[in-house]
Amino acid sequence: MSTARYILVSLPSRIFDDDPLSSLSSTIGRDNGEILPFSVPSFKIGTLDALVQHADDLAKLNTGCEAVVSKVSESLQAILDGDEEKAAQQKVVADKSTDRYVTSFQWNTVRYRSDRALGDIIEILQKELQNTDNDVKSKFTQYNAVKTNLAALQRRQTGNLSTKSLTPIVQPSLLVQDSEYLETHLIVVPTNSRKEFLKSYETLAPMVVPRSSIQVAQDDEFTLFAVTTFKKTSAEFLHKCREHKWTPRQYKYVEGGKEEEQRELDRVAKEEASVRGGALRVARTGWSESVMIWAHVMTLRVFVETVLRYGLPLEFVCVLVKTTEKQAKKVKTALDSAYSYLGGNAMGRDKRGRVTKDDASLTSEMAAAGLGGGEGNEYTPYVYYEFGFP
Repeated sequence: MSTARYILVSLPSRIFDDDPLSSLSSTIGRDNGEILPFSVPSFKIGTLDALVQHADDLAKLNTGCEAVVSKVSESLQAILDGDEEKAAQQKVVADKSTDRYVTSFQWNTVRYRSDRALGDIIEILQKELQNTDNDVKSKFTQYNAVKTNLAALQRRQTGNLSTKSLTPIVQPSLLVQDSEYLETHLIVVPTNSRKEFLKSYETLAPMVVPRSSIQVAQDDEFTLFAVTTFKKTSAEFLHKCREHKWTPRQYKYVEGGKEEEQRELDRVAKEEASVRGGALRVARTGWSESVMIWAHVMTLRVFVETVLRYGLPLEFVCVLVKTTEKQAKKVKTALDSAYSYLGGNAMGRDKRGRVTKDDASLTSEMAAAGLGGGEGNEYTPYVYYEFGFP
């Protein structure tokens, strides 16, 4: 299934003799995308210098929106264990699917009054995006910490003998306890080294109690032995075990330890489920908020660049083209072919009639118009923004 791509296009009304939507549909081709009207409010314009600054601020904010939307999408998938279908079901914006929200977009006049200065609206959007990012990041960090803790506890219950908890495995009767001179060591030995261990453990260090080795447990990879030594040579015995790649396990019997471990596992599992639910709610809200903010930022970008490119009086047509990744290039090519003349000296055609760019003229015209194009944005002779959602 092809990922949807959306293209916002703004063109001066004066270039159309007939209905703009019909003209654009003919230009783009109905097979290449669906053309929908896109409403842009009449904002306060302000000075040219302010507009140039707004264009730069909005380009940066747009990059921030894209990053936050991407991070929220990744968080949703992580919370839902990588299930893309379930994650897609959570991607709802203002009680609509993301696609429905974008294709039927209307400026939110309650949150962002269009009679406010553009700089004020941009500042509000910046703060809201930062708050959304912080909320999702904070909750996801909390969830990851609890999830990691639960995984560690579960590994202690289900891992192999080199890592799992010994509390439910080792009986207190196997251990020498409260002795002034002796102590018991628990050694994990790879199963293929079992015979070697039994043959040599008594001579690894002085004062190992003969025939004290007891097999405590065995799994597919390892065997756990209990061995008793005198305390004064314990360090040497353990060192020799490590040299042979036999792993000493630290363990001290605590009465009721098995039950306590299970209670801790149950508590953390319950906490993980609760935090997971909270993280999912915050991520779902984060998706809705970040997509809404991005849509409003894109609308402002269209308005600001339309004023900078086409001047006053402000008479323009804005459409949203819903297409696919594959067809987006065809849409761009068709638009360039039809409207390259709007670029003036910056755009031309080669001998075969293909649209080309005069980079020298392009640079000077963009500078004169106050259009930097933004980092990574290719110049077009008309207002053009392409975007999509993860």
